[in-house]
Amino acid sequence: MSQPPISRYPIPRVEDLPADIRERIQAVQEKAGFIPNVFLAMAHRPAEFRAFFAYHDALMEKDSGLTPAEREMIVVATSGANDCQYCVLAHGAILRIRARNPLIADQVAINHRKADINPRERAMLDFALKISLNAREIEEADYQALYPHGFSDEDIWDIAAIAAFFGLSNRMVNFMSMRANDEFYLMGRLPKAAN
Repeated sequence: MSQPPISRYPIPRVEDLPADIRERIQAVQEKAGFIPNVFLAMAHRPAEFRAFFAYHDALMEKDSGLTPAEREMIVVATSGANDCQYCVLAHGAILRIRARNPLIADQVAINHRKADINPRERAMLDFALKISLNAREIEEADYQALYPHGFSDEDIWDIAAIAAFFGLSNRMVNFMSMRANDEFYLMGRLPKAAN
């Protein structure tokens, strides 16, 4: 049985892409051992690829008051709420690895209020989901609920920006019918084999 296409839009050949995009994809492939389908699907439009990943990196790869695992939790929870299978699977794999917890991604994707997370993480995800689903209802009380957990105003910006950016990502992925890589399903669930 052949694999379904990874996107309803054409996937360019890596060797035909502009050098900067080709190098970025090859670096990801070298690190991960495969090319996540989002890189191939977004390469259909090089200018948008560059803008998308520049903002992604600005949010997800910087030093901030949010840990790498907390940032991934936001992605997984909001992507679950937006029914984005690709982002739940891809970022769920990253979350399992960053949190060193094989159970956390599934729990957070389905219902963070029933997940084995701490009060800080719950408050963060409550806010992120409100941004994702009902941003027009944000009020001062929502900020005040975060301060006792050690979040600064800059951290709150990061929570909101990650939720908003992945709202865009979720919608793009769903409209493209982007398929998740098979590799994501097992990543971070089982211990790595000894080298």
